Amino acid sequence: MINKEKLLELAERMAKLGIREEDLKEKFILGSGSGGQKINKTSSCVYLKHLPSGLEVKCQKDRSREMNRFYARRELCEKLEQLQEGIQTKKEQEIAKIRRQKRKRSKRAQAKILEGKKSHSEKKNLRKPPQETT
Repeated sequence: MINKEKLLELAERMAKLGIREEDLKEKFILGSGSGGQKINKTSSCVYLKHLPSGLEVKCQKDRSREMNRFYARRELCEKLEQLQEGIQTKKEQEIAKIRRQKRKRSKRAQAKILEGKKSHSEKKNLRKPPQETT
């Protein structure tokens, strides 16, 4: 069950963003994924559409329809805030970070790394005991 404080907080957040219940189109659809027969029988997945902005949210985080309604409204608020303020969400920030990590290094960066490796190997060679030459 959801706390009354959380419900009030969500209602205030929706009012602040200008989301009214009359502007929402809500459907309950069959869920997908693991769960066997139970998931195929119950319509616990919540589909929300905010008519003025055209934003759509589909939520199936919980088995309970009421919890999914709450989560869907919260996700809709987050999406609308992101649209209005142009702020990247945490998920988008993580995706951007992974993209940066996977990006190919520039030739200059590769050369710098190779230079560091060469200097390190030279240091290690200096640590070796002197060898006899015949």
